[in-house]
Amino acid sequence: MKKLINQQPNKASLWFLGITPFILLLVLYMGASNARLAENPNDKLLPSFSSISDAMERLAFEPSKRSGEYVFWQDTASSLQRLMIGVGISALLALILGVANGTIPYVRANLSPLVTAISLVPPMAILPILFIVLGLGELSKVMLIVIGITPFLVRDIQQRSMEIPAEQFIKAQTLGANTWQIIVRVVLPQVMPRLISAVRLSLGSAWLFLIAAEAIAATDGLGYRIFLVRRYLSMDVILPYVLWITLLAFAIDYLLRLLSRWQYPWFHSQTAERK
Repeated sequence: MKKLINQQPNKASLWFLGITPFILLLVLYMGASNARLAENPNDKLLPSFSSISDAMERLAFEPSKRSGEYVFWQDTASSLQRLMIGVGISALLALILGVANGTIPYVRANLSPLVTAISLVPPMAILPILFIVLGLGELSKVMLIVIGITPFLVRDIQQRSMEIPAEQFIKAQTLGANTWQIIVRVVLPQVMPRLISAVRLSLGSAWLFLIAAEAIAATDGLGYRIFLVRRYLSMDVILPYVLWITLLAFAIDYLLRLLSRWQYPWFHSQTAERK
């Protein structure tokens, strides 16, 4: 008999085990909501599914009386735009600085202490500084995401670059490659899948910084809407917005995983990802 640690669930078991906690949470919510509404029909803390459905139908499929826009989709587009710009800039900076730090000792001696120091600064603590220096526009929100996740990405890519076996650098130099060719032909192909993995890990933090920035200074966005309606205890809006953010984060992570497996199948075969 196999030990439990060596047993792997089949595909059907994977689906069942994965979806069971969600079903239990759903049943638990329904039970608690029904109990509270039976005691107080005007209770707002745990709204019924019909209330949530009505609120989302109003936000997603009826134009706003004030702006004429579909609020839910406008919030989604604004938040995704900020998130994509912030994460994209961070990934590009991480690739450039991380590879340079990891492969060129003089660059590492110059920039690595600075990157380490910045990574230790709590990003939320500098949010007021960003608003004072950059104003309340889009730039400050994007910069919070960049400052929040770029140091982590740079340090990760730097470490991955330094882990490349020295024999590969020696062989490339023996074949006559210069520094630029070594970076392009040896280092970049090996750190790109690791960069995608690092971006996936940093998505949670990126969403956190985005929601925080939108909550303080914004006129649209998912975070802005959540903190706006909290004044009225509108849980029928807050809960689906939180679920929608979770679904978007999951979808982005899934797409990045597909991209990595499509572009770098050798990396996933080497790492032997567990189910």
